[in-house]
Amino acid sequence: MPVKQVIVVRTKYPDGRGGFFKPRTGKLIAQGAHASMKVFFDRGEVLQDSLPDDPANPFYLDIDLTEEMRLWVQGMFTKVCVQVESEEELRELYAKARKAKLPCALIEDAGKTEFHGVPTPTCIAIGPADASAIDEITGHLKLL
Repeated sequence: MPVKQVIVVRTKYPDGRGGFFKPRTGKLIAQGAHASMKVFFDRGEVLQDSLPDDPANPFYLDIDLTEEMRLWVQGMFTKVCVQVESEEELRELYAKARKAKLPCALIEDAGKTEFHGVPTPTCIAIGPADASAIDEITGHLKLL
C-alpha cells in the first residue's frame, strides 16, 4: 500500500486594505514543516525515563503511530505539497480529513511577523496515511 503525507499550504491572505498578499516563501515552508511534525507530536507524550541512558537528557517522546505512519517513517518519506487560496478551503479540507479519521494537523500562525498580530490559519498536513484515502480529499489540488 502506498503511503504519503500531503501538506496543503494556503497561498493568499487578506492584506487589511481590501487586497491580498503572498507571504515569503520561507514563511510558507516553515509553516508546512510545522504541520508535518505536528501530526506526530499531537499523538505523542513527553516522558521521563526512570533509568536514563543519558542522565543529561532523560526525556523522550512516546508517539502512538498508525501502521501507515510506521511504514512511512521506516521507508520512503513521500511528501507532496499542494495549494489552496482561502482559509475556507483549508478548513474544509481539514474537516474532511478529520471526518475520514486520517492523521492531520492544522497550523495557525501566531501572527507575530507577517500577519500583523492576527492568528492566521496557514496550512494543514494530512497523513502519513494510505495515499488513495488522502487523494480522495486532496487529489484535485494544484502542486505548490
